[in-house]
Amino acid sequence: MTANTPPAIVRLWHAGWSVRLALLLILGVALLAVAGPALAPQDPLAQDAAAALQEPSLGHLLGTDYVGRDVLSRLFAGAPASLLSAGAAALIGLVLGAVPGALSAFVPRVADWLSLRVVDALLALPFILFAIVFAALLGNGLVQATLAIGILIAPGFFRIARAATLRVRDSQYIEAAGYLGASAWWVLRRHVWRQVAPNLVVASVSALGGALLAVASLTFLGIGVQPPAPTWGGMLSSDLGYLSQRPWGPLAPALAIILTVGALNLVADAARDVLGADAPIRRKAAAHV
Repeated sequence: MTANTPPAIVRLWHAGWSVRLALLLILGVALLAVAGPALAPQDPLAQDAAAALQEPSLGHLLGTDYVGRDVLSRLFAGAPASLLSAGAAALIGLVLGAVPGALSAFVPRVADWLSLRVVDALLALPFILFAIVFAALLGNGLVQATLAIGILIAPGFFRIARAATLRVRDSQYIEAAGYLGASAWWVLRRHVWRQVAPNLVVASVSALGGALLAVASLTFLGIGVQPPAPTWGGMLSSDLGYLSQRPWGPLAPALAIILTVGALNLVADAARDVLGADAPIRRKAAAHV
């Protein structure tokens, strides 16, 4: 990057109006992830049987659910559990996958072969079954569900980091550093990471969308967060039982999930062009769901 080249975020902002809309949407979603419960207009757990299944009104902008709770308040209050757990799962996948993936390019051939077999085994695991077993062994909680999602996202980061590192490893300056006695860890820190980083940034943004879908799927099944605590997946699950009385009920949580995942994927595609990342975007978590 030359001195006159604008920062990556500026170039991303000027990538098109659709990308700007996606960035603004992600910014709003991030605000909900941090301050969602504080922004809720009413108590998301307060029940009013007399006001159950109401249509949208001034008092309840998105209506009420089957026990009279305000849908908008539950949507805001459920954002942190849905979004922060997705972010944590993507971070876990990045750490568990990218670091070993980059190091695997410098280990002996046997160790590299074994690491690839472990990755292949993780990719073959049925996502929902693995999450259920994980929850059964360690307890049905959001931490356990997040860890399970992170473990299954990690192989995607492993492959991206390994492929990018292999291309950098064969460069002449990397070979020269090795001849001068530089360790693999030193080469990774000083030379490889800056070359691999664009691919990992794009993969991380995409993985956030896949992780959000995975979290929504698990909470839809009652894994991770138990009612009455609100989550977007849990709201979607409960609303499906009352489609005959309130057919628009699942619309709010479904749109929240769809728009957030769509915005993340759009930004990931734009970031790939802006950063010059040449690794494919892998939505491993979404593929398992």
